[in-house]
Amino acid sequence: MESGEDSVLRCRAVPQTPLFPDVDSSLNGECNRGEHQQANGGNHVTSNGTIEVEQVISKKLQLKRKAEFLKSDLMHQLDSQVNDFMDSLIEESAILEPAPVPAAFSPPLSDKERSKLRCCLATPTSLSEQSCTKNQMCGVSAQRTHFSHCSLGHIHTHTHTLFSLWKIDLLVTDVSPFFSFRYFRPPHGQGKEFVSRRSLLDELFEVNHIRTIYHMFIALLIIFILSTLVVDFIDEGRLVLHFDLLVYAFGQFPLVVCTWICMFLSVLLVPYSLFHLWAQTQSGSYPHPRLCSWLFGSVFLLYQAVGVGFLPTYVVVTNSFPPASCFVIILEQVRLMMKAHSFVRENVPRVLTWAKEKTSPSPVVPQVSQYLYFLFAPTLVYRDKYPRNPVIRWGYVATKLLQVLGCMFYAYYVFVRLCIPQFRSISLQLFDLRAMVLCVFNSILPGALILFLAFFAFLHCWLNAFGEMLRFADRMFYKDWWNSTSFANYYRTWNVVVHDWLYYYVYWDFLWISQKRFRPVAMLFVFTVSAVVHEYILAVCFGFFYPVLFCLFMCFGIMFNFILHDQRKGPIWNIIMWTSLFLGQGVIICLYSQEWYAQRYCPLKEPSFLELLKPRSWSCQRGVMEDSDRL
Repeated sequence: MESGEDSVLRCRAVPQTPLFPDVDSSLNGECNRGEHQQANGGNHVTSNGTIEVEQVISKKLQLKRKAEFLKSDLMHQLDSQVNDFMDSLIEESAILEPAPVPAAFSPPLSDKERSKLRCCLATPTSLSEQSCTKNQMCGVSAQRTHFSHCSLGHIHTHTHTLFSLWKIDLLVTDVSPFFSFRYFRPPHGQGKEFVSRRSLLDELFEVNHIRTIYHMFIALLIIFILSTLVVDFIDEGRLVLHFDLLVYAFGQFPLVVCTWICMFLSVLLVPYSLFHLWAQTQSGSYPHPRLCSWLFGSVFLLYQAVGVGFLPTYVVVTNSFPPASCFVIILEQVRLMMKAHSFVRENVPRVLTWAKEKTSPSPVVPQVSQYLYFLFAPTLVYRDKYPRNPVIRWGYVATKLLQVLGCMFYAYYVFVRLCIPQFRSISLQLFDLRAMVLCVFNSILPGALILFLAFFAFLHCWLNAFGEMLRFADRMFYKDWWNSTSFANYYRTWNVVVHDWLYYYVYWDFLWISQKRFRPVAMLFVFTVSAVVHEYILAVCFGFFYPVLFCLFMCFGIMFNFILHDQRKGPIWNIIMWTSLFLGQGVIICLYSQEWYAQRYCPLKEPSFLELLKPRSWSCQRGVMEDSDRL
């Protein structure tokens, strides 16, 4: 009886802590058996049961001492790393505090993330079960990108109640790679994350209310077609179904196809071959790998500037391609240059890491098929593999391509009914404020329609069609930019494909080179690159230099990014954003259309360089000429 009572007392004296589940369960099992035997008489408890309980208690005490030792060792190793990380956070907060400049390239925190951040940055004395619950803690079950900051805050005061030995090992496994990588650029494959998801409009069109808006645009297209047919029937006495504007805009199409094939084959062969040869020089068999890197890098930059940059532009200019054919070549030129840069930028760090660690007999070079798939894939960020859909829905592909064709005809009727009559019949004269204001406001409607058509035709239909044919599963080519209450959010969500490239290869690489300094300068550099490329495309395709879009980017774009930033919430800011967007589209359509007709009404026989830079619409005073029906 005494041994049974002693075992019961020992069982009741054992603290019920959640540290060691396996030991606790075995110990509880012993205690339950002892209590059950005591309830049935208690005479069957032997000294072996007492010895087993004592052994379990001693084993648990040993494990506790071992955990305390590992805890102190872990704290000694992580203290410096946590301090460095917190210092960098404080430094970044101090840089970001004066002005919300990087807002266009970093998404705002949600309310849930803010609560996590408050919990994580709280002092140890203020951390409690009420202020930082399990759902708020950034533990192992939370997203890995948050790296368990809250759990690190609890280590100092509650390690004996939070971790068993296996939990400590798991925490070290999760946290150590983050603290060991001290650069801004994440390792290869951890920058842009590709996941399987549908395009937003595909989901919204399943709602009847949203699909009705799509039907309204189709009805407007039918009205444009009917108005054109009725006017032509009244003027000509018959139905006129010619599409002279489309035929003119896509002129010289066979030469366009040949130019594109040559450009594509060169981008397929030259960057991949240069990278493959350079990777071989890093194996250690060559005496000067750094010199080889400089040599191959210079050859690649020369190819980008001359082979992809200058030659296609020279073909376009010398052959006087019409506007739509110019857009095909120049947009493809920019796309292929960005893809070649991404391929090299993503794979060079892998080869350099292999050259330093020599983890395999030869460097890991992507296969030609992977690079070829990337050249066609609707993304500008290279990965060896992308999420893929199991099947190709050819009906979906046909629908999207037909929608692209429909948008082309839609744009044709917008120009024919709303743009060409207004600007062809205007009497060109010196700058007049009243005429300019009327021109801008009359151009808002066609400008808004062109904006919607360009977005729907390219970012939704065209990219989804190619994504479906390639079984490319990540269809987030855009986000809900129409709900933006700030231009910072609009820049991030309008064209996600281009934004990702600018974010990872311009913005973050600039910060990496400047060692985390000059964030406003990095932001300004991104705006400058985007504005220069947009203005280059328009200048080559229209055949004249008129930096309207560049000024809108560099002046109003940056200004609105400061004024209409992510802290602006509410419907009124969405209205202001849309108003500014419509006015900008009206200015673009008005000024570029006036300059287009001025270039044809007032041609210069032997223009000087300064005359080419000066807008012709500022000095052209001629009226409508006999050939004013020509574009």
